[in-house]
Amino acid sequence: MSPGAQAGLERLSFADLPASPAHEAQAARAAGFLFPSGQMAADRGRLLEAARVPEAFPYYGSPIKRQARAILDNLKRLCEAAGSSLSRVLKAQVFLADLADFFYFDEVWREYFPTPPPRTTVGTPGLLVEGARILVDVIALADASQPVAAVTSAAPRQLAHYSEAFRVGPFVFVAGQIASDYRTGVPPEARPEPPRYTSAIKRQTAYILGNLARTFEAAGSSLDHVVKAQVFLRALNDFPAFDEVWREFFTVPPPRTTVGITGLLVPGTLVEIDLIGIARDGPYRREIVPVPEGVPTPMANYSVAVKAGPFVFAAGQIASDYRTGVPPEARVPDAFPYYGIPLKRQTEYILKNLDRTLSAAGSSLDRVVKAQVFLTDLNSFNAFDEVWKSFFPDPPPRTVVGTTGLLVPGTLVEIDLIAVAG
Repeated sequence: MSPGAQAGLERLSFADLPASPAHEAQAARAAGFLFPSGQMAADRGRLLEAARVPEAFPYYGSPIKRQARAILDNLKRLCEAAGSSLSRVLKAQVFLADLADFFYFDEVWREYFPTPPPRTTVGTPGLLVEGARILVDVIALADASQPVAAVTSAAPRQLAHYSEAFRVGPFVFVAGQIASDYRTGVPPEARPEPPRYTSAIKRQTAYILGNLARTFEAAGSSLDHVVKAQVFLRALNDFPAFDEVWREFFTVPPPRTTVGITGLLVPGTLVEIDLIGIARDGPYRREIVPVPEGVPTPMANYSVAVKAGPFVFAAGQIASDYRTGVPPEARVPDAFPYYGIPLKRQTEYILKNLDRTLSAAGSSLDRVVKAQVFLTDLNSFNAFDEVWKSFFPDPPPRTVVGTTGLLVPGTLVEIDLIAVAG
């Protein structure tokens, strides 16, 4: 176990637990929370034997069930080694290579989580380990003295095994929501209907945000107290219409990450929205971080970062100046096409901007406790990781998944960070 770079933040490594061969910590512990790296059924880049269906008995066992069970067994061991447990998991994101695996995955999930955490599930075009079908990414509570309260509201009740939201101390962790009533699919009120919302994405976005407002109200919070948003879109060309509705619900918008995904769990649904917030009556206030000098100002309706208590939540960043697309400093020169690698240039550009953003919030890259990376081409991961090493000598936990696309043509990677201040 490494003590971490500074007081109040520990980067954790456990030699007897599965790990990634890439440059990332197994977990970080800070401010009473535990942040593991994204978990696949793999060790050092190879699928675990326990996660494989025997070649001699190809019909004996389910690949997704074996992988899910291997992941959750490893996550259980990691949480316990870090002083936590699966019962203290507060939020989960699940990335599936094939959404048809979901039902069987959910059967295994029930075995490990009698009281299930809020969860978001989306389809991904790929994962870093050959044969991996699923990645699970969680945030857990390290401080056992904090009570966790499940939240229910008048929003539609899901069929699958997860909770609508958890409140722990001043934080509210909410399950990702889609435009479904979980009975009929996409309900009439989320379908196109003139005269106001005439497009499917607008109707679905309004339906989801209306339900999320109910969830936050039941948790003693509101959409005005959201500190982090992630948006998973089936079709990126829906984004301008989506953002129009977003502006109606968020006058002072939270940091946001938007990526393309292969699919969602209910046919016809177009977007899933995943939020973290703080309580209205809690000790923390949402402090919007002004756009620092040298960091591009977003065109869309979101903030570059928010500070809430001990944490800084940064918006996902891509290699764009939001005026010309991918700027010259993030490109390989046209006159020297073999001088440089596009992904390396973009990664360096993004991490410099994130460093400026965190600095403006009273933090830094060496205070990052959780990183998510969305790559348009997983084959280029090694080039990305080389740049990552130069910015993170003592690396944070990290989750890397494939994406079908990002919001600016030519961008190859989006990086989403949570850090602690100090």
